Amino acid sequence: MDWWQERQELWCKDTVDGTVVAGCLGPEPGVQTYLDWLLSAWGWTLAVAGIGLLVALVVGSAVGVARTTPYRALVLLGHAWTELFRNIPLIVQLFLWYFVVPEFVPPLKAMPSVVLAGLGLGFFTSARISEQVRAGIESIPKGQRYAALAMGLTLPQTYRHVLLPVAFRVIMPTLTSEGMNVVKNSSVAFAISVLELTQFARQVGEETSRPIETYLVVTALYFVSAFAVFLAASALERAVRVPGVAAGGGR
Repeated sequence: MDWWQERQELWCKDTVDGTVVAGCLGPEPGVQTYLDWLLSAWGWTLAVAGIGLLVALVVGSAVGVARTTPYRALVLLGHAWTELFRNIPLIVQLFLWYFVVPEFVPPLKAMPSVVLAGLGLGFFTSARISEQVRAGIESIPKGQRYAALAMGLTLPQTYRHVLLPVAFRVIMPTLTSEGMNVVKNSSVAFAISVLELTQFARQVGEETSRPIETYLVVTALYFVSAFAVFLAASALERAVRVPGVAAGGGR
């Protein structure tokens, strides 16, 4: 009982007047407890990570494919994209997206900071995914590409029906790691005032003078989020695995 009362002093307390709210969750609009704030911060963390992962997969796959085509211009553009975004620190890229790019692209000023954080995280991660997609495609024997073209498939059809299905099976473990990294890297969104878990932990730790408990809870939520990505990716990997082929590629 004493343990629960101690927890109420933090998580069930109104963030404005400091009164303990029955049931911990705010009973009406305008009343926010620290537990409400924690759940909201977790939601923003998942939003940033979700946007970032979606952008990274789409852009990274496109850039990775471009780097394996026979068109030199696409190859050079793909290399330039990859080297640019993977050699600039993520937090610097977020600052650029939040403070600099909107000055040249005014419509971005109307975008919420959570979207800009997701874009910055997505483009940063796309450089890593493009390298993995390129490696996956190049690991496939060239005879498969030539055979597909000889059968009358166009180059886009060859990528869509022959190369990419195999390549993504090959790189699925590394994509799983990138998905987990996106969740963890979303923590830098606090630098542009996104009220996600890291920002929550900093502010609540200062307000309540109980940083240890706050950071332990936030750490647990990051672990749960990243582990959920791992479980989902592992299930997808099992679903798309070629029957009779082991996880390592052997029979």
